[in-house]
Amino acid sequence: MSTASIALPAGQAPAKTELDGIYKKIFMRLIPFLMMLWILAWLDRVNIGFVKLTMLDDLKWSEAIYGLGAGIFFLGYFFFEVPSNLLLQKIGAKKTIMRITIGWGITSIVMMFVKTPEMFYFLRFLLGVFEAGFYPGIILYLTFWFPNDRRAKAFGMFMSASAFAGVIGGPLAGAIMTNLNGVNGWAGWQWVFLIEGVPSVMAGIATYFYLTDKPEQAHWLTEHERNLVHADLERDAASLGHREHSLLASLKDGKIWLMIAIYFCIIAANSSLTFYGPTLVKEVGFTNPLAVGWIMAAAYLCGAAGMILNGIHSDKYQEARYHCGLAAALGSVSLLVIALLLKTSPLLTLVMLALAIVGTMSAIPVFWQMPNRFLSGAAAAGGVALINSVANLAGFGAPWMLGIIKTSTGQLTTGLYVVAAFEICATILILMFVPRFNKNVPVAKATFH
Repeated sequence: MSTASIALPAGQAPAKTELDGIYKKIFMRLIPFLMMLWILAWLDRVNIGFVKLTMLDDLKWSEAIYGLGAGIFFLGYFFFEVPSNLLLQKIGAKKTIMRITIGWGITSIVMMFVKTPEMFYFLRFLLGVFEAGFYPGIILYLTFWFPNDRRAKAFGMFMSASAFAGVIGGPLAGAIMTNLNGVNGWAGWQWVFLIEGVPSVMAGIATYFYLTDKPEQAHWLTEHERNLVHADLERDAASLGHREHSLLASLKDGKIWLMIAIYFCIIAANSSLTFYGPTLVKEVGFTNPLAVGWIMAAAYLCGAAGMILNGIHSDKYQEARYHCGLAAALGSVSLLVIALLLKTSPLLTLVMLALAIVGTMSAIPVFWQMPNRFLSGAAAAGGVALINSVANLAGFGAPWMLGIIKTSTGQLTTGLYVVAAFEICATILILMFVPRFNKNVPVAKATFH
């Protein structure tokens, strides 16, 4: 019997215990591997925040040059993310993710030879071009495997890899910069780009042989298991009611632009903490790269715990608005306290830095539950990528703004106030305009204000 021949009435599901076992099998097959890829992507994206501790002095660059280069990555995201996600839907996940992973790995390796600001800008843009589509592609990919009431946990575990990358990346970059500086005539920051780029190329090759595009192609599931998953996903789609399938039609709907505005505000804070977290640690008196790395590792470990626990709690109570909005509020308040106490209380500043990372990162996986409730098909593929790509322009603007402010004033305080204001706007937009979704009522009947 083919998987396509099984369908259950809306609201009716197979035995929960049996489905629990199947989804656990899927989870263990996919999520650890995808987390590993996201860790590698995140290391190659944000290691610039650690290498700047010595790279800027070696190349005689200003903070403004760094801020522009750190942020220009997201312009590559903006232009290429939607086409990449549409391509994923057409040719499958494993081919798309293989291309992306190998491309960003090679670009990261070439970064070790950068000498001029222009080359720096070009390679950071190219890194964004190659990585475009990975993050929203995985979000789309997981919707092929998990129903709505199981996705927040899957999203949370996958996205927590960025926090685990922070745990690994800080000490790793610090150790490389400290122990390999001068080896083969290369600076420590050059070794960081090389050592963190090579594994991405190798992982890209492995991706083609490991990933499975859709459940019906999963040889590692039995035919009975494939049938049950297919039926459960059909049940889930029916329970959500009508969702927009056309990308062009979804662009005319204010809901997608509301999602872009919310995510823009969250990413403004997230990218600021990503690219300037190590600088904030240095500002309070820790100048050794290894020490900075370990402090950031501890902060990101807290962030990983927050993402996972918030996702699990959101799934348990089938609620996304408060789980996202209040997490963003925690990030905003923590950033405000950092701005107020940066020069007077090093210990409290570090505690607030950890809480800012927890709040901001915990909001992200739960956020993606909201657009997936009203988008499907091509609208989901293009819409998720559009939300991520446009909102990630904040990832371009926020680091650039902080770099300009740091260069012109010598401090980050004003920039942190601006970033905190953006993040609290995410909370306001969610609580004022995103409706409560009742798990027993089709989404089509929920009204956005």
